[in-house]
Amino acid sequence: MSAIVHASAFVDEGAVIGEGTRIWHFCHVMPGAVIGAGCSLGQNVVVMPGTRIGNNVKIQNNVSVYEGVELEDDVFCGPSMVFTNVINPRSHVSRKHEYQRTLVRRGATIGANATVVCGVELGAYCFVGAGAVVAKDVKAYALMVGVPARQLGWVCQCGERLPETAEAVARLTCGSCGSVYQLDGGVLTPNGER
Repeated sequence: MSAIVHASAFVDEGAVIGEGTRIWHFCHVMPGAVIGAGCSLGQNVVVMPGTRIGNNVKIQNNVSVYEGVELEDDVFCGPSMVFTNVINPRSHVSRKHEYQRTLVRRGATIGANATVVCGVELGAYCFVGAGAVVAKDVKAYALMVGVPARQLGWVCQCGERLPETAEAVARLTCGSCGSVYQLDGGVLTPNGER
């Protein structure tokens, strides 16, 4: 199944769109953008040149994916969330040579109206709550909320919150899907058990 592009959307020559990707109303995908298979771009999404979007990525309405942003497979970008690409923008100063890389690792979720300041890495399967402002790197599986974003706990790959613990080394089991994780010194890794 080839990509489905709504009649009101623009996909510029030189953009690469994967099989089964759906691009909805009023989107603009610019030359040099690479979008994987099975993605969904909601209404009014802009994908700038030089960006890379993995497979099965869901980008909700009103999101701009700026140059320097890379989204790995299975990332979810909530409605009207914001990426930036320059730390100190000024209208009268060109800073195109200062674009910073933002990497969103596999399976991460970014909630509605959240802001991700450029130059950070969001770890695999992390969960950024709606309206949070992320200005620092985020650990894999971390649950981030607030302004500025702070870690509130951990989440499973299925998106459910894991049980809280004060122990530095602990075994956490998801109450929803049964996945097991090992917490060791502030790093959470899947145990492969279910």
